[in-house]
Amino acid sequence: MKLGVYNAILHDRSLPEALSIISGLGLTGIELNSGGFLPPAHIPTFDDILISDTARDDFLGIFEGTGVGIAGLNCNGNPLHPNARIGDKHAEDIRRSIRLAERLGQHRVVTMSGLPGGEPGALHTNWIVNAWNSDALDVLDYQWGIAAGFWREIDRLAADHDVKVALELHPQNIVFNPADIRKLVELTGATNVGVELDASHLFWQQMDPVAVIRDLGPLVFHAAAKDVRVNPETAALYGVLDNRFRRLSSDEPRTNLGGDEWANEWPKPAAWDFVALGKGHDVAYWTEFLRALYEVDPDILVNIEHEDVELGRIEGLEVASAVLLRADAALAASLRR
Repeated sequence: MKLGVYNAILHDRSLPEALSIISGLGLTGIELNSGGFLPPAHIPTFDDILISDTARDDFLGIFEGTGVGIAGLNCNGNPLHPNARIGDKHAEDIRRSIRLAERLGQHRVVTMSGLPGGEPGALHTNWIVNAWNSDALDVLDYQWGIAAGFWREIDRLAADHDVKVALELHPQNIVFNPADIRKLVELTGATNVGVELDASHLFWQQMDPVAVIRDLGPLVFHAAAKDVRVNPETAALYGVLDNRFRRLSSDEPRTNLGGDEWANEWPKPAAWDFVALGKGHDVAYWTEFLRALYEVDPDILVNIEHEDVELGRIEGLEVASAVLLRADAALAASLRR
C-alpha cells in the first residue's frame, strides 16, 4: 500500500525537514495542506505554481531524492458556511486546490462537504443530528439544495482537471455517513466526488470503517489512518455527543477556523479521544482496514493523521507508523499465500 502522513502536524517544520521525518518513519507520501481551516504552510509559492512552470518545477524539485512524494492535497474547511468570510474563502480554496493538483500531477483533493445555515439569512451553521421532527427535515431540505448546487459545480471543475475530490465523512457536515454521500452523488450526478475514508470519525459514531469501505466500494477515493479510543466510564455518563467543550480565550493558544470562529477545548474527561493507531484498535484491525481499501484500489493513498494530545508530534507519528507498517506487512504476507 502507499502509506504517508498528512502534514498538518509538521507545520512547525520546514518542508525539507518534514520530508526527512516521514522518510525516517519508513513512509513514502506527504498529504499537503492547501487551504481551508489551515494555511498551506508547506506550499509558500502556491500562487506562482498555478501560473509558472518554473515555480512548479522548483517546488517539485524539493521532493527529488527524498523518497517521499506528494500524496494528495487537503483543504478541509466549510465551503457552505453562511458567513461569506468563511464559506466563500473555503470554497475558493477547494477550486484553487483542484487547479493546483493538476499542476502538480496529483489526482486527489481531500476536503469536507460543508454545512450551511438552517434557513435563508442564517448567520450560523446548523447541524441536524437527529431529524425526528418535521422542522428538522425542512432544514435539511434547504441545506441539501445549497449543497447540491455547490458540489455540482465542483464536480464539473474536478472532472475538467482530472481530479477526484474526496470528502471526509465528518460530523458537523451535511455528508457524514454512506447514505449522505450516496444522496449527494444522486442529487448532483457527480462522477468525481467521493469519500476520504477517515476511520476515526466513523469509530466514535459506532460505525465500522471496514464495513463502510466495503459498502461504498469505488466511492472510496482516499484514506486517513487515525484511531479513536472510547472511554467507557465517561461515555456511559455523557454519551459520544458530549458537549462539555470550553471556549478558549484570546490569550490562550487556539486554532482559527475562519472569520472569528475558533476550535474549543476538548471535554475533560472525554467520552472519546483521537489517539495514535494501536491505542484504540490493534494491528489486526488495521490489517483488515488496509485489506478492505486494497480490494477497492491497490494504489489508494493512506495517510496518517496525528491528533493524539497524549503524544508529541514525532512520538505520535512513530507510534502510528509502526502500527500501520506492521499492518501493511501482515496484509502483504496474507496476499502472498
